[in-house]
Amino acid sequence: MRTNQEKTTGPVERLVRSDQRIVLGSVALLVVIAAVYTVAGVGMNMSAIEMTQMARTIGDPMPMATTTPWTLTYASLIVLMWWVMMIAMMTPSAAPMVLLFTALKRMGPENDKATIFSSVFLCGYLIIWAFFSAAAAALQWGLEALSLSEGAMMTINSRGFAGTILVVAGAYQFTGLKHACLTHCRSPAHFLSKHIRPGATGAFRTGAHHGTYCLGCCWALMALLFVGGIMNLYWIVGLTIYVLIEKLVPNGLLVSRLTGAVLVGVGSFYLFTELL
Repeated sequence: MRTNQEKTTGPVERLVRSDQRIVLGSVALLVVIAAVYTVAGVGMNMSAIEMTQMARTIGDPMPMATTTPWTLTYASLIVLMWWVMMIAMMTPSAAPMVLLFTALKRMGPENDKATIFSSVFLCGYLIIWAFFSAAAAALQWGLEALSLSEGAMMTINSRGFAGTILVVAGAYQFTGLKHACLTHCRSPAHFLSKHIRPGATGAFRTGAHHGTYCLGCCWALMALLFVGGIMNLYWIVGLTIYVLIEKLVPNGLLVSRLTGAVLVGVGSFYLFTELL
């Protein structure tokens, strides 16, 4: 026997709820797979758990370990490692946008392809983070070539350089670009009302557009992984939670600025102590 709520709920509303469950379940599965891949450290010399256990204070000497030569295969694994890690870290904060996109498609003329187009939207979003991953891997290679990073531990070995990254990341929190990108990420309805497009190509472009804003919002935060250790689980989980807070809590913009002040302060402390 149907409840009163079921009697008053129309077929479109029931389909939207069904879509939301499917999309949310798919996003959760994707995040879990990416997280397991990251923790296992597939293709790396050590798992993320082992690297986390060996991590120490920023800029302090790390245990000696064999550095892997940068072959094409190894470089590809590093790019993939970064991308899978970005999928695990950034997809949760993108879930509200994906769900709203699915709901809008379900209520429009393309309602029969709502879940398919939402997957295409997510692919467009993640492709942007694939480009970031390639750039991060190239930067990682450059830091190793300049002896500024411990290759095997993937951690900056210079206290002064680590302080510089902290100051730059903190200062970026106060810029107009950060503010604009964060505002778009915090306003899914406003973003989609302006940028949603029809068809699979439109879904991909809309997802990539959102991914570009998200990259503009979070690239400096992701650069902090070079400071704490690219495969340091404490930093990975901490940054993931922080991105969610910054995008979802009511005072996200204030949180962003407070975080910027803390980063600048800590970075300045490291720079000051390096000069002593």
